[in-house]
Amino acid sequence: MSTTDPDSDGPTGSLSGVPDAATGSASTATQTRTETQPQPKHHSRAYRNGELVAENFPLPDLSDWLEHDDANVWFDLPDPSPQQLQELAEELGLHALAVEDVINGRQRPKVDRYDGHQLFNAYAVRVADGVHLQTVAITAFITKRALITVHRAGQFDIDDVVARWDNSPDLACHGCGFLIYGLLDYVVDSYFTALQVFDDEAEELSDQVFDWDGGPAGDEVRRLYDLRRSLLTARRVIGPMREVINSLIHLRQDLGLSSSELTPYYQDVYDHAIRAADWTENLRDLIGTIRETQLTIQGNRMNLIMKKVTSWAAIIAVPTAVTGFYGQNVPYPGFSSTAGFWTSTGIMIALSVTLYVAFRLRDWL
Repeated sequence: MSTTDPDSDGPTGSLSGVPDAATGSASTATQTRTETQPQPKHHSRAYRNGELVAENFPLPDLSDWLEHDDANVWFDLPDPSPQQLQELAEELGLHALAVEDVINGRQRPKVDRYDGHQLFNAYAVRVADGVHLQTVAITAFITKRALITVHRAGQFDIDDVVARWDNSPDLACHGCGFLIYGLLDYVVDSYFTALQVFDDEAEELSDQVFDWDGGPAGDEVRRLYDLRRSLLTARRVIGPMREVINSLIHLRQDLGLSSSELTPYYQDVYDHAIRAADWTENLRDLIGTIRETQLTIQGNRMNLIMKKVTSWAAIIAVPTAVTGFYGQNVPYPGFSSTAGFWTSTGIMIALSVTLYVAFRLRDWL
């Protein structure tokens, strides 16, 4: 299998109909530029009839490959400049609004339909620093025979996507639909990896909820808060993916990407997206239940404390009342006598013991 020379500006060699290098003055200028400075490698691929025929060709060669009806092309643009996006728009005839969305960034997960192409936005996720969820945006321009991916360099693991394509060479004959499936599969699989971490953390917190004597400590409260915040972020990026994948399944026919052999694979990714969304909701419910249980336990402990304090206050009130009575500055039975002292003392002890026994019998003390 012949491949593209990564140090040249276009496909070289005999690749059964691969476009020849540009001729005339443009060819001379390109050759001079190539000889004066090495050209950077690009993440790109060209498939013809289900066979990988070229890799790492530059952006100007994209339209040359697409001149062949049996060619399907993928090109990756990490951190593209406005000039590169403009060049791409001219190569593929992209809508200005689609390019504007890419430049602005941070779009919601969606599929926008334009004349001749679609704009796909999604987020892969990963967990860092305990349970902090990081989202990694991926945008793709989808045409009948081209997939152009745009993302932040060093964040989205495009090599993993390429590995998935390499692991399914038998699907390459289905063209661009095969490329889209590999991208979707990677994105959805990242959800399960993150949700498994959250599930383990939630299980650990739920096992400890009855061990929080007097309420959760600061560390447990922080973990609960971080986990709940991460699940909220996961819900925002995972929930819409059901509609995104469903839209891609139905819109494949508009771009000529429908294939009965790929349908089960897309349905599998769609099913995984539904499971990930349900898992996210279940975890949010579990975190809410943990918090409610903790507050209930804390409230019960507070009620118990209040009962004890009230009981002891009632017991202490008895001697206070008796001594207050005998502290009157008027004559009364036993006034200024030893008998009065012992009488008041006996009354205080008897009433206090009676209240103590009564409260103990009611489990207030």
